[in-house]
Amino acid sequence: MEKMNVESFNLDHTKVAAPYVRLAGTKKGSFGDEVYKYDLRFTQPNKEFMKMPALHSIEHLMAENIRNHSDQIVDISPMGCQTGFYLSLINHDDYDEVLSILEKTLEDVVVATEVPACNEVQCGWAASHSLEGAKELAKNMLSKKAEWRQVYAKEA
Repeated sequence: MEKMNVESFNLDHTKVAAPYVRLAGTKKGSFGDEVYKYDLRFTQPNKEFMKMPALHSIEHLMAENIRNHSDQIVDISPMGCQTGFYLSLINHDDYDEVLSILEKTLEDVVVATEVPACNEVQCGWAASHSLEGAKELAKNMLSKKAEWRQVYAKEA
């Protein structure tokens, strides 16, 4: 297969085993700063996906709450395939701490009582949210925390 410019397009999605958290790439800036991009895969590619209202709500909840656990967050963005998120951090290469930040953030989601910025002023599609769906996604991801380090399916 031809090498593509987009890192995830070079990932064999038939060989991964979600959920997982993997370093997807790094970029070094001209002033020495480094951005670390993580693939936070919630569901198995081409087998499952997150329904849009739940995905939208967990995105809002994680985007707001993750910044309470680290000041090195650049962005957390949903994947178009609805199977996960990309998390970008600046000058932060401690994988174990990234896992801890994610765990704390998902725990925040589980106890949330509302979706932040879930209104027409602050959100581009405020009608498409599900707090309960977001909580279920977070609970499922947390229940499989032991699997987060295992990116590829074990060979039989």
